[in-house]
Amino acid sequence: MRVVRKARKKSTSGIYHVMYRGVNRQEIFHDDKDNRKFLEILKRYKDKLGLEVYAWCLMNNHVHLLIKEGEEALGTTMKRIGVSYVSYYNEKYQTAGHLFQNRYHSETVENDEYFRTVVRYIHQNPVKAGMVTRVNEWKWSSCAGYYGQPYFPVTLLDQNKALGMFSDDFFIAVEKFKEFNDQTNQDECLEDLPFKRRRLPDEAAKLKMKEILGPTEITQVKSLRKTERDLILRQIKNIDGLSQRQAARILGIPPSLVFKV
Repeated sequence: MRVVRKARKKSTSGIYHVMYRGVNRQEIFHDDKDNRKFLEILKRYKDKLGLEVYAWCLMNNHVHLLIKEGEEALGTTMKRIGVSYVSYYNEKYQTAGHLFQNRYHSETVENDEYFRTVVRYIHQNPVKAGMVTRVNEWKWSSCAGYYGQPYFPVTLLDQNKALGMFSDDFFIAVEKFKEFNDQTNQDECLEDLPFKRRRLPDEAAKLKMKEILGPTEITQVKSLRKTERDLILRQIKNIDGLSQRQAARILGIPPSLVFKV
């Protein structure tokens, strides 16, 4: 029986929070060149189609964007961006097949309150993942642009809408934005819900890890030589239903070690 895809909800504002995720949560960015290439592609379609880009964050295995669709439907634009990046990726790494998990995921953003929340949620991804301690330390998000720091590519960010929600005075708006953006929170925005529903319980995750580790104990992984540890971590990251933060917690290592391999 053919499964009919559910139609996406149309935003009355034209603004969407969008996420691409690597298939099986595999890495989609391996070095700075990969990150730069994705942002260059995004910039190209922004200029060509009149997109507005309010926020972004590139992590190792997923991307968050807050954008307003331009001269064509969002789905068509996202397909163009995805196909362009996959073509680059497959040529560079001599691979074939799917890179992204299913279609992109999206949600509508219909009011200013949720708009601000999504911006903060996107910027705080690296902090909550344990990659950095402050939001503006992550090189591959739009946060630097809001904080007056250099970012790439120049002119990709449309910051006036977000800042205008805090004050008509630019300098006051920036300070108020930073205060809001830095706040500790429990924001929950767009997530990969089907994946979350099938997440492994810790005990099941430990059994899967032991299959990979063989005679090595889970508690010994953190003491292994870097090359040996990284080889094991790459295999563990491919366990279906295991989050990288969950893996780090079980192994007793910093989340950044899991994300970086």
